Amino acid sequence: MAELCRMDSTLTALDEEMLWDMLESHRCKIVQSICPSRLTPYLRQAKVLGQLDEEEVLHSPRFTNSAMRVGHLLDLLKARGKNGAVAFLESLKFHNPDVYTLVTGLQPDIDFSTFSGLMETSKLTECLAGAISSLQEELAQEKAQREMLLRRCQQLKERLGLAEARAEGLRQLEVDHSRMKREVSAHFHEVLKLKDEMLNLSLHYSNALREKELAATRCHSLQEELYLVKQELQRASLVSSCERESRERSLRLASDLECEGEELNRLKEENEKLRSMTFSLVEKDILEQSLDEARESKQELVDRIHSLRERAVAAERQQKQYWEEKEQTLLQFRKTQVDCELYREKMTTLQGQVAELQKERDQAYTARDGAQMEMSQRLVEKDALRRRVFELTEQVCELRTQLRRLQAEPPAGPKQEAGARELCLRGKQRLVRMHAMCPPDDSDGSLLSSTESRLWWDLNPTSSREQMDSFRSSSPMPPSQQSLYKRVAEDFLEDPESLSFPEVLEVRLQGATGDDTDTDLEYEILDGADLSQSEDSLLESSQSLNVSERLCLSADINVPVRRRPARKILSQVTVLAFKGDALLEQIGVIGGNLTGIFIHHVTPGSAANEMALRPGTQIMMVDYKPTEPSLRATLENTTLEQAVGLLRRVNGSCYLSVKINTEGYKNLIQDLDAKVVTSGDSFYIRVNLAMHRKGVGELHAHCNDILHVTDTMFQGQSCWHAYHVNPYTMKDMEPGTIPNYSQAQQQLLALIQDMTQRCTVPRKPSGGPQKLVRIVSVDKAGASSRSSSFDQGQLTSGREEGGSSMCFWAENCFTLAPYTLVHPHRPARPRPVLFVPRVVGKILSKKLSLLQGFKQCPAEYLSQEEYVTWSQRGDIIQEGESIGDHHWVTRHAVESLMNTSTHALLDVRLDSVRVLHRMDIFPIIVHVSVNEKTAKRLRKGLQRLGTSEEQLLEAARQEEGELDRVPCLYSSLASDNWSDLDSLLSCVRLAIADEQKKVVWTEQSPC
Repeated sequence: MAELCRMDSTLTALDEEMLWDMLESHRCKIVQSICPSRLTPYLRQAKVLGQLDEEEVLHSPRFTNSAMRVGHLLDLLKARGKNGAVAFLESLKFHNPDVYTLVTGLQPDIDFSTFSGLMETSKLTECLAGAISSLQEELAQEKAQREMLLRRCQQLKERLGLAEARAEGLRQLEVDHSRMKREVSAHFHEVLKLKDEMLNLSLHYSNALREKELAATRCHSLQEELYLVKQELQRASLVSSCERESRERSLRLASDLECEGEELNRLKEENEKLRSMTFSLVEKDILEQSLDEARESKQELVDRIHSLRERAVAAERQQKQYWEEKEQTLLQFRKTQVDCELYREKMTTLQGQVAELQKERDQAYTARDGAQMEMSQRLVEKDALRRRVFELTEQVCELRTQLRRLQAEPPAGPKQEAGARELCLRGKQRLVRMHAMCPPDDSDGSLLSSTESRLWWDLNPTSSREQMDSFRSSSPMPPSQQSLYKRVAEDFLEDPESLSFPEVLEVRLQGATGDDTDTDLEYEILDGADLSQSEDSLLESSQSLNVSERLCLSADINVPVRRRPARKILSQVTVLAFKGDALLEQIGVIGGNLTGIFIHHVTPGSAANEMALRPGTQIMMVDYKPTEPSLRATLENTTLEQAVGLLRRVNGSCYLSVKINTEGYKNLIQDLDAKVVTSGDSFYIRVNLAMHRKGVGELHAHCNDILHVTDTMFQGQSCWHAYHVNPYTMKDMEPGTIPNYSQAQQQLLALIQDMTQRCTVPRKPSGGPQKLVRIVSVDKAGASSRSSSFDQGQLTSGREEGGSSMCFWAENCFTLAPYTLVHPHRPARPRPVLFVPRVVGKILSKKLSLLQGFKQCPAEYLSQEEYVTWSQRGDIIQEGESIGDHHWVTRHAVESLMNTSTHALLDVRLDSVRVLHRMDIFPIIVHVSVNEKTAKRLRKGLQRLGTSEEQLLEAARQEEGELDRVPCLYSSLASDNWSDLDSLLSCVRLAIADEQKKVVWTEQSPC
């Protein structure tokens, strides 16, 4: 179109349709680059747009952006015909010359002679003046804006100066603050010294008081001794004076004997009086002195008692503080001891698992070496048998030549025919078992004898089966054809993937004139040979030979080629046999588990190109025998990474089962071109380890996160492209890349080894950091094909023969899974609730059953016959432990509560979750974190159940270890979120309501 425009001098030479075709071909660029307010003045002057149309384009509330307004403007101009297109292109010359060049291919030349003449020159000048005035206004606005920005910049500079001055003041304040801190520190040290000196003085003062008390006591005792000595001295002096006076009186009164008795009595009375008077005065002095001393000592004792009481109060306060610190220290010590024991147990378990893995790895290596030795011996035997087959083939070709020569000659009698039969028998021994696989039909008038028919069946590819088929019967007689068909059908129903192509194919031989045809057995066999020559030979010999003889003649080629019959998977499937050396260099594939694996390009001149493989062909199955173990896998429901890995192993003669799926290929190509998807993969996984973002574009994921994987070979690299999934709506959120399965498995092992060296375990404490690792082991020997593919580093693998060929060398082989395949569910009815630990669940169930919408699920009584019947139907969940025998928690009891819009409160073990999932019942698992502190909050409830705190903690540790094996997500309540039973109850109700709104993700149950 641009070349056409360059050939004409002006745009007016083009017709209306061509002009609008030019505009419509660049409509997207026009609506993104044009401002409608600039074009409407010129269009109004050109009289292709009215005032109402201009107001509608510029101010209509229906158009929320400029693109919608430009689109509506183009629609209005299109209604004006050719004038509208010409006026629009001329307006582009002034305001959008680059768009004008893009649309017309011409350089914009503002020459009045080149205009279309839709408006007069004066009006055009007026329009140009208006445009210039609008540009001047815009320039003035820009200048005003520039001045405003300059003022703003000046203000910011002033504020910056103020901020710097303030920062300088703050730095000075910081210097003063540091100086004051140093002074305060110096004063503080001086105060400490003064306190120490004061303490020493108080000690000296207390010692002086103690010495003063001892001295006062000693002085008091000395005074008492002095008083006693004085009293004895006075008594002695009084006695001596009395004796002296008595002697004097006795001498004076010796003469007066009559008055002796009276005088003596009088003296005795005086003596007693003096004695009593003397004792009372001394005693009074002593008592007064003792009283004064007692008063002084009492005051001292009162002061001392007061100070001792103050010291005792302070000592009690300090003792209480020390006791509290001691209790806290003991609690921390016990908690640390319990955690240490738990860490030690888990470390022992991990070390045991690692030891078992190493032991099983050694056993696998030993078994692999033995298997490789056995395979090498079998390959040697196979080569010998192959050489023998080629020798026999040459003999058969010679016998066939002799047979055709004999048939061409006139019949010479029964002797010659018998001789030919004997010659055939001598050349090839009768294989009775191979003949029994498809016996000849003599009722169709075949010209060949039974010996010749047996000879052809010995040459038939279907008879060269593995000798393993001969061991299916213990009878010496060969089985009938119906029996063989029945066996093949039973094998196909039991394990459709374990049968090889020849075992599944049924061959029915018919006569040349037979009418019995089987449309289901129309197969196409392509092996690269010249099939047209074989078909011509079949047509030429069809008049005189039956089907058996025609097949025998068609195989008469210079080099005998073994043709393998096709296996029919669907009616459109074709099996191609060709030389697949470096198959991935011959073909390129796209797709995934959601769309299928398609051939995207074929290398010209390759064997795949000669077999007419084209883009759009879907690969259904690949069969490649030379590999050890042999590769035979279907590519349906396989990821792109797994399909590329399987096809990369093909390097030789192979068989590809393909079909034409043009519609699916076109849809995939359209999605890839539109960048809706990057591959045909789509599945959901549960992450079993914490992955941190190390580079640009990588996805940060926590343990137990759900991711949507959309590409297993993102940008041709060994990484997956995934999205975080909204837990409520399943919508994709944050995108990024994650390691593929093998890399994630290496990260998981490295993380476990790192934690082992640090003597830590992947345990999430209450209110602590996120969980690092979820230990999930996959038994490869008994796992399904999808699970076993995880061990190879992909999500979904082809279903290889035997089901467990990935681990054929070990009886029990398991591996750690970094990712787990999950499936979404949206239950409409209220989900039952299961608590962990169960002891806490019993306490909460009694409280929740009093509220509306919750009810405990009762255990039903079943007789022995009812139990057997219900167990066969799979309706038994678990035995009612609290009630006893013959009471079971059944599916009927749970569903009856769910049908009444009630949450059933279950008291079952965690291993019953898988049983519930098989019944399409998805319980809500609420995990309550329990430690020593939280156990005390539940002390009353535990006492009602007769359970101690130690038993609760032990049960919690055991059941927390079983949470990793639960095939679904669970809600965890940290111990910091609740303080008593009522707050725990409210937290549980909120958690149940939140889990009811979420999508349920369940892991694939192992087979």
